[in-house]
Amino acid sequence: MNKNKTNWVAILTMMFLFGMISFVTNLAAPIGTIWKQAPGIDGSNTLGMMGNMMNFLAYLLMGIPAGKLITNYGYKKTALIGVGVGFFGVLIQFLSGKIGVGATFAGLPANFFVYLLGAFICGFSVCILNTVVNPMLNLLGGGGNRGNQLVQIGGTFNSLMGTLTPMLVGALIGAVTKETAISDVNTVLYIAMAVFAATYIILTFVPFVEPQQEKSDASVKVLLRYKHLVFGVIAIFLYVGVEVGIPGTLNFYLTENLGAANAATIAGFVAGTYWFLMLIGRFVSSFISGKVSSRVQLTVTSAVAAVFVVGAMFSENVQVSMPVFTGAGFDMVNVPLTALLLVLCGLCTSVMWGTIFNLSVEGLGSHSALASGLFMTMVVGGGVLPLLQNAIADATNFMVSYWVVVAALIYILWFAILGSKVRKA
Repeated sequence: MNKNKTNWVAILTMMFLFGMISFVTNLAAPIGTIWKQAPGIDGSNTLGMMGNMMNFLAYLLMGIPAGKLITNYGYKKTALIGVGVGFFGVLIQFLSGKIGVGATFAGLPANFFVYLLGAFICGFSVCILNTVVNPMLNLLGGGGNRGNQLVQIGGTFNSLMGTLTPMLVGALIGAVTKETAISDVNTVLYIAMAVFAATYIILTFVPFVEPQQEKSDASVKVLLRYKHLVFGVIAIFLYVGVEVGIPGTLNFYLTENLGAANAATIAGFVAGTYWFLMLIGRFVSSFISGKVSSRVQLTVTSAVAAVFVVGAMFSENVQVSMPVFTGAGFDMVNVPLTALLLVLCGLCTSVMWGTIFNLSVEGLGSHSALASGLFMTMVVGGGVLPLLQNAIADATNFMVSYWVVVAALIYILWFAILGSKVRKA
C-alpha cells in the first residue's frame, strides 16, 4: 500500500463496521433486564447477564480463527463473513420470542436458551468484525500515533451506537414486569437485521483496496515471547470487562433501585450516557492522539477512572439531578451520585482500547494480524467480569461488586506505566 495515499473508502467502511459492533454488543445488557424478571429467573442478576456472557464467550473460541481468516482471505471477505453471521445471530434472538414461549427447560424458560444461542452467534460476528477493524485502521494509519488516531476516530462511531442502543431498548421496554417479553423489543431486532443485510450488500459492491500484508508463519507460542504483548492481552481482558461491566451493572442497579414505573427507561438512558461520554472522549482523543502518546493517555485515564469508581461506591446515598429521557420527554431526574460518577468513567474508558492495542502491538510487524486474533480471544473478559460482578451483587450488593472494576483498573494503570515497555521476542 502506498502510505502517502489515504484509502478513504477502506477507512469509512471500517468505521461503519466499528459502529455495528457496538450496536449488536450493547443489545445484551438492556435486553437482560427483561430476562431477569422472567418466571423461573426471578430477578437473578447473574442470569440476566448471561446473554452478555454468551456474546463475549464466542470471542474465546473465534479470536485466533478470526485472525487466520484475515491472513487467508483478506479483510473484505472476512468482514463479509462476520456480517453474514451477525444477521443469523440476530434472527435467532428474534425467534426466541416465538419458539419455546411458555415452556420450561431445567427450570428456566425454554426460549431463554434460544436467545442465548442467538447471543452466542452474534458474538462470533462481532469478534470477526473486531478482528478486522482494529488492525485495518492501524495499518491504514501507518501504525504509531497516527494508527491510534484512526482507531480512536472509529471508536467514536462505536460509541455513538453504544449510546443509542440502550436508550432505544429502554424506551421500548418502559416498565419491566414479569409479563414483559423479548418480543416487546422486536423493532430493535428488525433494525439490526436490516442493517446487517444492507451492509452485506453494500460491502459486496464497494471498491476496496486492501493494504499489503506480510505473510507470517508465526504461532501463538511465538507471540507469547513478546512480554509487553502478553501484558497487553491481560489488560485487554480486564479493560473490556470494565467497559461492559460499569454501564451493564449500572443498568441493572438503577432498574432495581430507582422505584419508578419507568425505571428501565431511565436506567437505559443513564447507561446510554456512559457510551455518549465514551463518544466524546474518543472524538477528543482522535485530535490529540497524534501529539499525546498512548502511554500518557492510558496512565491518566486509568488512574482517574479508579478514583471515580471508588467514589461511586461510597456515594450511593447522595442524590443528584441528571437530564434523562423518561419515555414521554426529557426531564431532570434524581439519581444516586453513584450513577453520575460511573457514567463519567466513559470519558476514561473511551481511549483504553486503542491505547492498549497500540502499545501492545508495537514492534510486532508482520505478526500484528495474528496478535489481533489473540486480542480477540481475551475480549471474553467483557463476559467474565460483568458475570462475576453480578454474582457478587447477588451475594452481597451492587456497590461491593465494583471492587472487581477497581482491581482491573489498577492492573491497567500498571500496564501503562511499566508493562507496556517494548520487550523483544
